Amino acid sequence: MSTFLSLLFNGLAVGAVYALIALGFVIIFRSSEVLNFAHGAIVLLGAYVVARTHDSLGFAGAVVLGVAAAAAMAALIELLLVRRLRNAPAISLTIMLLGVDILITTDLTRRMGSDILGLGHPWGADVVSLGGVAISANRLIAFLVAAVVIAGLFAAFRFTSWGVAMRAAAEDPEAAQLMGIRLGRVALTSWLLAGALAAAAGLFLTGSPTPGLEPGIRTVAFAAFPVAVLGGLDSPGGALMAGLLIGVSESLAAGYQDDLLFLGRGIGEVVPYIVMVVVLLIRPSGLAGTKELNRV
Repeated sequence: MSTFLSLLFNGLAVGAVYALIALGFVIIFRSSEVLNFAHGAIVLLGAYVVARTHDSLGFAGAVVLGVAAAAAMAALIELLLVRRLRNAPAISLTIMLLGVDILITTDLTRRMGSDILGLGHPWGADVVSLGGVAISANRLIAFLVAAVVIAGLFAAFRFTSWGVAMRAAAEDPEAAQLMGIRLGRVALTSWLLAGALAAAAGLFLTGSPTPGLEPGIRTVAFAAFPVAVLGGLDSPGGALMAGLLIGVSESLAAGYQDDLLFLGRGIGEVVPYIVMVVVLLIRPSGLAGTKELNRV
């Protein structure tokens, strides 16, 4: 029973981080109708800046700089590339963003070399006991921070002028523009926020029990993409539900993989996609997506 609870708690923590990444996909899609396939590179960039600067700036200062760098990169991608190709076919935007992801990742990989970088987490490899179940302090803090951030985002979506503007732009861009809503400003703010969320996710993905930062962290964003699709690309609430579902499923599959050898080794790595396919067969619009939404 303790093994199950440990896997469950760890799955919830990882799922909360997945939800942070998936929210980045959702926010950008709602405001720009773009699937940001450069999101993984932005996760890597935010973590890289923290890793390189925490010795000189301290952990808190490095985190602020890392979040700012990731947000700025996301904003530059929107201003210089996406905005100029706003009326281009979806496939053109997708290929362009995949190219941006490769360029950023290649440069950062060259800078890192074969090193595994530490981000200077003050809690290190500490372990916390909850009801007799041991869980990494990093995972616990990740869950708590993600919960606070997600709650703040939900409040912003509902009660702030930006949230109202984004919901209006997602519902009917032409009507929103006629009402005086500046779609470009809404989109830019959304990309900035998505970049900041990516950096926050990268911070916790590189902490204990993982050894540190390596280029492979960007692939986690692709693991989080099924979370966004599963929840419904236009639904922040769906991203949260799907993140927790995927995180727990992945953790349980990896923890009990010896009992699931008939499905093949490494089943935990494909569980997000299996869950996504099964749910979408039942609910094509996702757990909380809008049925009228056109998928690309």
